[in-house]
Amino acid sequence: MEQTGVFRLVAGLGNPGREYAGTRHNVGFLVADELARRSACQFSFHSKWNSLVATCGGRALMKPQTFMNLSGEAVAGYTRFFKLQREEVLIVLDDASLPLGVLRLRKAGTSGGHNGLESILVHLGTEAVPRLRVGVGAPGDKGLHDHVLGNFDPAEEPFLQEAVARAADAFEYSNAHGFEAAMNQFNQKQQEP
Repeated sequence: MEQTGVFRLVAGLGNPGREYAGTRHNVGFLVADELARRSACQFSFHSKWNSLVATCGGRALMKPQTFMNLSGEAVAGYTRFFKLQREEVLIVLDDASLPLGVLRLRKAGTSGGHNGLESILVHLGTEAVPRLRVGVGAPGDKGLHDHVLGNFDPAEEPFLQEAVARAADAFEYSNAHGFEAAMNQFNQKQQEP
């Protein structure tokens, strides 16, 4: 029987600054915000990690302020300082190859071309880092860069809010029942606008 894991660090990926606040690339920040809200925790800036961190009942929520492509600096610094095992770290990120609202939990794998996840895998020296991908929809006629740095359409907002809530549910479920059980429960649920 799989031991129920407790993630000691949940790193939601995104870019700092108001101009990026509503973009697809910042879905990881939105999930971290939802987890903080549920636990009544507040983020504060920690210069040692160049991140906003909220400590909630023995675990930390992190929003690196390094910009996406340098996320590994913050996550690896925190992980090494507190001597965390890779399986105690969960990365939450956007995925433009998944339809809006679709979740994908994985224990390991490549970055799939996501620069923030790639930075983390390089800095930690392994692909065996659990991650929760949140689908933000395909670029369509736009280029990928413009798509992920663009805002959600008003019609997409309800699907986004539900996806953020379900991602937070997936995290909580995995802590209570184990990562495999969470993969079985949440990877199959799909929703598209």
